Amino acid sequence: MAESKPASRSPWFYIPALYFQQGLPVILVQQFSVILYKKLGVPNDQIGLWTSLIAWPWILKMLWGPWVDTRGTKRAWVFSMQLGVLALLAATAAFVTSPYFLAVTLALFFATAFFSATHDIALDGYYLLALRKDQQAFFMGIRSTFFRLAMIFCNGALVILAGAWERDGLPIAESWRRAILLGALTYGALSVFAFIVAPRLAQDGPVSRAGEGLGKSAFWSFFAQDKAWAIVAFILFYRFGESMLTKMSGPFLLDPRSAGGLGFDTLQVGSILGNVGTLSLVAGGLLGGILISRKGLRACFWPMVLLMNLPNLLYVWAARVQPGVGPMYVITAIEQFTYGFGMAPYMVFSMYVSQRSRFQTSHYAITTGLMALGAMAAGIASGFVQKSLGYTGFFVAVCLATIPGMLLLKVIPLSEPEREGTKAPEARPALAEA
Repeated sequence: MAESKPASRSPWFYIPALYFQQGLPVILVQQFSVILYKKLGVPNDQIGLWTSLIAWPWILKMLWGPWVDTRGTKRAWVFSMQLGVLALLAATAAFVTSPYFLAVTLALFFATAFFSATHDIALDGYYLLALRKDQQAFFMGIRSTFFRLAMIFCNGALVILAGAWERDGLPIAESWRRAILLGALTYGALSVFAFIVAPRLAQDGPVSRAGEGLGKSAFWSFFAQDKAWAIVAFILFYRFGESMLTKMSGPFLLDPRSAGGLGFDTLQVGSILGNVGTLSLVAGGLLGGILISRKGLRACFWPMVLLMNLPNLLYVWAARVQPGVGPMYVITAIEQFTYGFGMAPYMVFSMYVSQRSRFQTSHYAITTGLMALGAMAAGIASGFVQKSLGYTGFFVAVCLATIPGMLLLKVIPLSEPEREGTKAPEARPALAEA
């Protein structure tokens, strides 16, 4: 099977918009919803439980990844799923003011997760087809940055606006309804833009199952690869601690000091979780992608994972001291930079794992599904651990939860893959192993 010819149009035209769109529904469902439900009076343990369980589609997408891989074009899948996400976000805005808001919005968020997960399968497959391998490593930093900018938009701009409307006297539910509606309108505008600029690829078509041999399916071939057990364990545990922290960071900032929190208002929380980290996040994500493209994955992984996890200790300090707004701006800026920095090698590794087979879209869906499974398990545990240990004990547990993923770095394969059925490509200097 010949190497796919990448698109001639520069990825700068379409990758930023598409990966901002990939991030927006994920952040709305998994993180923005945490602050929403906290403001609407839902307890921490229930928030952690339900906002994690509605993430199931991002885990199970590995089961229908082969369906997307073998039917239709990746581009068509991307834009049809975007229409579904847009409709569901609009419906969520309509029902958030309902007396039965919790059950109805959880159902709508779950449906949004299904459309978003299918969108992710197709978009990541489209990415692998449209970009050369040297571009894939560099633009991994770009796509991660714009995914995280969606986090800043949702957890920052939208939360700040909801807080401002609250201060102006609007009911809490109405303030958040407006914020969700604005998110839906932004998503719709980006869909129109991306549809216009994203190129149609000659090689973008269904993958044939013919010739796979020995009954090896797209799904099971992932688990038949060398050191599959280590790969799966690493994907599950790499960011387990970070996922616990992310789920409870909003409640920590909002809870009163008498409950161990910091007692900030909605507008302050939006500023801390969103806007303050923008420049540091962009710098971390871009620097991570550039360093890996120049130095290679093997040379970068250990220092990057250590830098990603060290800021968790700052949250232990914050829980003990209960500082004001200023120190939390600094802590958040550091966490945003190091998280963007540390996620870059994780995502490059996931691409390597996915490209050892011609079913690269299906395999990438499996890797990202396993990522979501680890994050969901961490999110479910987070609320119960926080309720049992308090915030100081919780953040200590977060630090301990980072250790298994770091230890697994010793056993996972870090070499650039050679795809089945292809001649091993000549190593490009940008991706050479150190």
